[in-house]
Amino acid sequence: MEFPEGFAPPHLKNKVLRLLRTLYRLKQAGLAWWNELNESMRELGFERLKTDAGLFIYKEGNQIVIVIIYVDDALFCGPSKAFVEKVKAAFMKRWECRDLGEAKEFLRMNIHRNGRRLHIDQCEYLEKVLEHCGMINAKPAHTPLPQGYQPEKNTAPVNPELWMRFQMVIGLLLYLMLGTPPDIAYAVMQMARQSANPTQEHLDKALHICRYLISTCDYSLVYDSTTGSSITTCTNSDWGADPDTRHSQTGFYLKLANGIFLWNSHL
Repeated sequence: MEFPEGFAPPHLKNKVLRLLRTLYRLKQAGLAWWNELNESMRELGFERLKTDAGLFIYKEGNQIVIVIIYVDDALFCGPSKAFVEKVKAAFMKRWECRDLGEAKEFLRMNIHRNGRRLHIDQCEYLEKVLEHCGMINAKPAHTPLPQGYQPEKNTAPVNPELWMRFQMVIGLLLYLMLGTPPDIAYAVMQMARQSANPTQEHLDKALHICRYLISTCDYSLVYDSTTGSSITTCTNSDWGADPDTRHSQTGFYLKLANGIFLWNSHL
């Protein structure tokens, strides 16, 4: 790396420094942090989920703890609070961190408890997204995209101003999509494919997704542990996005082993 401004001796002004340790915000820092974290979790007895690099599982007999780690935020989950606290204490001996107690917010997602039900929403973050996109007072829409809409590739020269606004909207929607509104995933991914050279129509359709979010702004994901142990799923298929089969792209229901994963009005 180059010498920090004002710290280079005159006879070394054409020299550079060799890093012995990675520093925050450098390209190497993220990988170095991940390697250190992954190794420490292995030493603590965790097993990393291969399909999701940020999810670790700890098992001891019939006890289990699931840990979600995103950069420098960690969420510990498990059926036994005492066992979770024990595992968390071992983790905190290895890493300098603070215990914030019962989870009420994680990665812009609000967590509400109602008996044995968990309600998870992004209402506050969604409001900021809509404000940033200039859609606070927009007219609500009832579907993520108009029925049958298929975006077409733009072959005209890139409009830099339009390109920047479109990518800003899509970036906000992509982060939101990974949280609590899975029903916009198809629409957002369809529009994200046009990020290299969007048209005004593409931007309008991206903002149409925002209008749909206005109509569902008080929705939340509900996990209910009192509903049984079967696994049931169903979805409306669009046959691989075939433009000749105009099937609905909305509708989603998933019943998990110890709870229900569904859309419901936020209580």
